Amino acid sequence: MRIGKQDNNFTSICTSDADRIVVRGHDLCRDIIGKMDFTSYFWLLVTGVEPSPVQKRFADAVLAAIAEHGLVPSVVAARMTYAAAPEAFQGAVAAGLLGCGSVVLGSAETAGKFLKRIADDADASGRDLSTVAAGAVSDLRKTKSPVPGFGHPQHSGGDPRAILLLKMADEEGVSGRHIAALRAVEASLPEVIGRSLPINVNGAIPSVMLDVGFPVEALKGVSLLARTSSLIGHLQEETQRPIGFIMSGKAAAAIEYDGPDAE
Repeated sequence: MRIGKQDNNFTSICTSDADRIVVRGHDLCRDIIGKMDFTSYFWLLVTGVEPSPVQKRFADAVLAAIAEHGLVPSVVAARMTYAAAPEAFQGAVAAGLLGCGSVVLGSAETAGKFLKRIADDADASGRDLSTVAAGAVSDLRKTKSPVPGFGHPQHSGGDPRAILLLKMADEEGVSGRHIAALRAVEASLPEVIGRSLPINVNGAIPSVMLDVGFPVEALKGVSLLARTSSLIGHLQEETQRPIGFIMSGKAAAAIEYDGPDAE
């Protein structure tokens, strides 16, 4: 992306005047409010077109799959922030979202780009997916990088969310090149890294979303949108049943100081 002078000073998302608001070519009050569900509106905002029934179904499914998983780091950060600054609800939500990175929550984006690269390379070179996938995993192995979309500290026997999403994709006939790439990576793991790893939800989500036509550039937005809803729920509970300072205290008690003594 070029920094500085920009050539195209336009947006195709929204405009408004004294009488109406137009979003992606739709009159907000006439066409959207009370008529379009929020998942479809999200898809419209991101892509510029309304989703098909299949696209809406899988967008709904992945948003539900990634929204909540207990006291994960993003939730802990949000609740502890809110405990310290109860006047800043928005700051607590932001604190939870800021940790959406390559290890937790935001890894769907990393996995999606990885799978798309495998699928695109196979298509461009004419090689089969299994060969390209094995090579891609081998490249990760050389740099001791994790395989995005695989492994889970709790669901070592298989992430139930991933299993369900991929089953749905198979049953509804939407499994395409990206899910095939995901499975090719899975098949290559025992030989390339010496052991198998389960597909996790952040492997299933991008492969399914890419196969139903969602843009790779916006994949992280799926996790951000879903987790925002969960954070709001946790922060509402924090107002009624606060545990932010309990978590803070437990963290302090769990870590031992190993620095030098004062002289």
